[in-house]
Amino acid sequence: MRKKFTYWKLLFGATALILAIYALTSTYIWARQAHFIFRPERIISKTPAEYQLPFEDVYVKVNDGNGKNERIHAWWIPAADPSDRYLLYLHGSALNIGANITHARRFHQEGFSVFLISYRGYGISDGTFPTETQVYADAQAAWTYLVEQKGIDPKAIFIYGHSLGGAVAIQLALNNPAAGGLIVEAAFTSIADMARRVPKYRIFPLELIVHERFDSIEKVSRLQAPVLYIHGTDDKLVPPEMSSELYKRTASSKQLKLIIGGGHNNSAAVGGDEYLQAVRNFIEFARKAI
Repeated sequence: MRKKFTYWKLLFGATALILAIYALTSTYIWARQAHFIFRPERIISKTPAEYQLPFEDVYVKVNDGNGKNERIHAWWIPAADPSDRYLLYLHGSALNIGANITHARRFHQEGFSVFLISYRGYGISDGTFPTETQVYADAQAAWTYLVEQKGIDPKAIFIYGHSLGGAVAIQLALNNPAAGGLIVEAAFTSIADMARRVPKYRIFPLELIVHERFDSIEKVSRLQAPVLYIHGTDDKLVPPEMSSELYKRTASSKQLKLIIGGGHNNSAAVGGDEYLQAVRNFIEFARKAI
């Protein structure tokens, strides 16, 4: 009888310990998830001067939510010739705008004036560590700057976002339906869907834990601006099927371009003129759709 009691006591103790560890780990993931998503870098390794591009450092005010103004750093890269197209460039989760100059240059060569921003917590922008709410506010502040300070017609502004920046771009286009078009590259459907791809996270109640949601799949059915989805077929980080699913759910005029052999960060380099032609075709498509 004593042995049986000891067995159940040990079993109960082990179960309680496992449940405690599970609860503590769930709480840790909930509390620290922004640090799993965002990978900001303060040091800017490259500027537009690397490509002899004319540019201006711009600082855009954004409210921190507590009545205090902070600033996001941006580069304004004007088109070489008078332009009727403008690109608001929203980078992904890692590094900062310095890591995006090579790709921004491609759009510039296609005749865009490019406005490239670093979210708060990235590069020399103010702020500490980013959150979903903050990066949405930063993108909106950049949009407002272009429309109100630069006096640009919203229909001339194309919003571009890569990876996590794609989720930010979708939210921005949802809030500003007059945008001329939306280009979303290597985008995921939601953070919860991305977490489900990692075996160690599947055992946790992700629907309850995930609050940095970036739930693009829930939003695209309400988009009004024309959309181009681009994805590399060899993307090992975000499966191209996620762009296909976003495309299917999108209500507005839309196109989908899969770059054969493209990875998460190199579809433009791999696709070459095929990639750029998809952008050119979309500009024409978007202007007919508006």
